[in-house]
Amino acid sequence: MSKTKTIKVDYLARVEGEGAMFVKIRDRQVVDVKLRIFEPPRFFEALLRGRRFTEAPDITARICGICPIAYQMAAVHAMEQACGVTVGGQLRALRRLIYCGEWIESHVLHITMLHAPDFLGYQSAIHMAGDHPELVERGLQLKKVGNRIMTVIGGREVHPINIRVGGFYRVPTKAELTPLAERLKWARDAALETVRWAATLTFPDFAQDYEFVALRHPDEYPLNEGRIISNRGLDIPASEYDDHFAEEHVEHSNALHSVIRERGAYFVGPMARYSLNSAQLSPLARDAAREAGLGTTCNNPFMSIIVRAVEVLWCCDEALRIIGTYEMPDAPFVDVAPRAATGHAATEAPRGLIHHRYRIDDEGLILDAKIVPPTSQNQKTIENDLRQFVPSRVDLPDEELTWQCEQAIRNYDPCISCATHFLKLNMDRA
Repeated sequence: MSKTKTIKVDYLARVEGEGAMFVKIRDRQVVDVKLRIFEPPRFFEALLRGRRFTEAPDITARICGICPIAYQMAAVHAMEQACGVTVGGQLRALRRLIYCGEWIESHVLHITMLHAPDFLGYQSAIHMAGDHPELVERGLQLKKVGNRIMTVIGGREVHPINIRVGGFYRVPTKAELTPLAERLKWARDAALETVRWAATLTFPDFAQDYEFVALRHPDEYPLNEGRIISNRGLDIPASEYDDHFAEEHVEHSNALHSVIRERGAYFVGPMARYSLNSAQLSPLARDAAREAGLGTTCNNPFMSIIVRAVEVLWCCDEALRIIGTYEMPDAPFVDVAPRAATGHAATEAPRGLIHHRYRIDDEGLILDAKIVPPTSQNQKTIENDLRQFVPSRVDLPDEELTWQCEQAIRNYDPCISCATHFLKLNMDRA
C-alpha cells in the first residue's frame, strides 16, 4: 500500500506577502510541489496605460515598499532609452548611491529579521532578540543607514519622491552627503562583522546546478546598467529580453512564472549576481567573501545569507566611494522630450533582475507596459529546489520538515508584497 504525506503551509511566515506551500510525498518521492501566491493581482501594468511617461517612476514605486528604487530606476532607464537620452556623470552616480541605500536596508532586513531565525532556531526575530541582542541591534542600525541614504537623496525612505525621468527634482549638496559618510564608515565595519557572523552558521549540503541570470557591466558590480547574461551562454541587451524570456500562467499562482524559452527555470538574485560578477566586487568585499568560505561562485541557496552580507559590505564601500568623489551637478536633471518609441531596461533589485518595457506615443502617453519582478522569475526554481530538497528528509518529524521547507523558500527572500503572516499548518497522512 502506498504511503502519502502532504505538507501544507497556508501562510508562509517571514516572507513579504501572502503565499503558501504545498508538498505531496508518495512512497518517499515528491510527486507535487506548489508555491502558491494567492494575493489578488494589482494590475499596475494596466494602471500605467494612458498616464504620462513622467509618471511611471512614482506609480511603479508603489509596487513595493521595501524595494521602490528598483522599480523607479527600471522605469526611468526604460523611458530614457525610449527617448534616446543617456544620463551620466554625477546624476548617474547619485542613482547608484540611492540604489546602494536600498540594497543595504533590504538585505539587512532579510538577513537579520527574516532569515537568521531559521539558522538559530527561533520562531521570529522578536524571540531571537532576547538571546542575541547584539545581532538584532546591529541589523537595525545598519538598516537605518540604508534608509537614511534613501531619505537624503530620495526625499523619504518609503516610496521616494525625488526621482524623475532624466535625473532628480533636487540633488543634495556635498555638505548633505558628508554625514552619510561618517555613518557608512561604521556601517562598513558592521557589515564586515555580519559577513563573519554569517560564515559561522551551519548549512545543509545542497549545491544545485542552476542557470544564473543577472546583469553584467564591464567596469562595475551591476546595479542599474549592463547586459543580461547567464552562466549558460546568454548575453543580450535588455531590448532583447522578450525574445529569450517568456511568462506563463499556472493555476496555483496569481504571479506569472518566468522561463527562459526552450530551457525553463532560472535563478536571479544575490547568488546569481555574485556568481556572475564576483570579480567586480571591491577588494574588501572580495576578501571577506573568500574568508567566509565563498568561492568565485555559490551554488548552495542556504549560503545566500553570506552572499547578501557580502553585498551589504560592497554597498558600503561603493557608497563611500561615490560620496568621496561627489561634486554637485550644474542641474538636477537633463531634459527628456517624448517620442513614439518602445523603451526597455533591466536593473538589479535586491532580490534580482527586474525588467521593464514601455511603449509611448509622441505625446509621451504610455500605450503599453510590462513589468517582470524577481520573485516571479524565481518561482519555478523555488519549486524545483523543494523537489530536490525533500526526498532525503522524508523521515524527519512533520514539524521539522515543514520548518526546513519554509527555510528553503526563505533562501530566496521572496517579495510577494509587504505583509508578513504567521504559519498555519495542516498535515494529512494516508
